[in-house]
Amino acid sequence: MTPIKGILRLLTGERGEERAEALLKKNGYRIIERNYRCPRGEIDIVARDGGTIAFVEVKTRSSESFGGPKYSVDQRKQRKLTEVAVHYIAERGIRDTDLRFDVVSIVVKDGSYRAELIKDAFEAVE
Repeated sequence: MTPIKGILRLLTGERGEERAEALLKKNGYRIIERNYRCPRGEIDIVARDGGTIAFVEVKTRSSESFGGPKYSVDQRKQRKLTEVAVHYIAERGIRDTDLRFDVVSIVVKDGSYRAELIKDAFEAVE
């Protein structure tokens, strides 16, 4: 990948996360943290939706040629997100709270963004 393509990809992802955050807020979520990192990996957004903590994966694509962005959250990615969520819960001492995994799928086409929120997108994977 050329440096220019790499920079454009990062900007697309960053803008996608900003759009995702706006969509989540519009749907009543309260953002707790963005880009939570630990030795196991990263979760794009941690948010509260009522009494539930949602671990949100944001997928942004400029094309649906290989399927929509939501389809890239495969079993391997779900396992990785589960590991990071377990680390987050332990690190923050969270107990007796409902948890779930959501996905925000964003497609950028001709400068416009089409976003889809998928609540409870998958179960925790061991």
